[in-house]
Amino acid sequence: MFSGLSAFPITPAGADGKIDIRAFSRLVERLVQAKVDSIGILGSTGSYPYLARGQRRKAVEAAREVSGGKVPLLVGCGALRTDDTIDLAKDAEAAGADALLLAPVSYLPLLDDEVFVHFETVAAATKLPLCIYNNPGTTHFTVSSALLARLAEIPNVVAVKNPAPAAADVAAYHRSAAEVVDPDFSLGYSGDWNATEALITGGRAWYSVAGGLFPRPCLRIARAVQAGDVKTARRLNAGLEPLWALFRKYSSYRVVHAAARGLGLADSYPPRPILPLSSKAEQEILDVLASLGLAGGHSGMEAAK
Repeated sequence: MFSGLSAFPITPAGADGKIDIRAFSRLVERLVQAKVDSIGILGSTGSYPYLARGQRRKAVEAAREVSGGKVPLLVGCGALRTDDTIDLAKDAEAAGADALLLAPVSYLPLLDDEVFVHFETVAAATKLPLCIYNNPGTTHFTVSSALLARLAEIPNVVAVKNPAPAAADVAAYHRSAAEVVDPDFSLGYSGDWNATEALITGGRAWYSVAGGLFPRPCLRIARAVQAGDVKTARRLNAGLEPLWALFRKYSSYRVVHAAARGLGLADSYPPRPILPLSSKAEQEILDVLASLGLAGGHSGMEAAK
């Protein structure tokens, strides 16, 4: 459940903000066919903070119907309020989620004790395993090693999704986390451009934005690391550097929305107030995808060679 490639698709929606369930189901089906290790829905890439409770439940139901239990579903349940988070967690469980992804969403800055009680309370309300979503870039809260150690003691908190640091820092970062949790606790990473080195260092899971649209080249990297073929993993990762550069330039969220629309995978627009990228930026994205072999047939097989 918390190892290998966890692919995070967008939740397609029209300019009116209504979810396109058919397009979403097609994206999930692509991931099932690619045989990713898990599918992460309603994460940041899936626009979870912008969706109403009913929309989120429909997305889980649709993903479960498509996956049919073939691929585990990791479902985001983050919300500002603890009671709302509990409702979302219960909805996800009832709709067929296999695990929950919980971020300490904040408006007022949160204290460590507040985050701990939040997780403890949500964990007690569900039977599903929980993955800590440490995403300070969006929540403005950082899960420290000390807090990670406390959270990992909660019975069904079994994994963490950390932002992968730069290659020069990843070994120390991973070691500091590994020292405070049990060996069977899953240390996983997001931030696609740094994720390969995080996996090589010992990360158990790659929570991937790119994997949500282009699972095959990302799977090649994950499988190479799992096989101990570090040289191949680094070569494949270097081949995707033009895509990682776009992620850093425009944000991965905006890039994958533009890519899905430009490739005809989903007529999707970011939720307001986020605006679509300019036509010039979108063309730049499509040009890069074409150069990587990620546009023709949408398979990404060329980039995986």
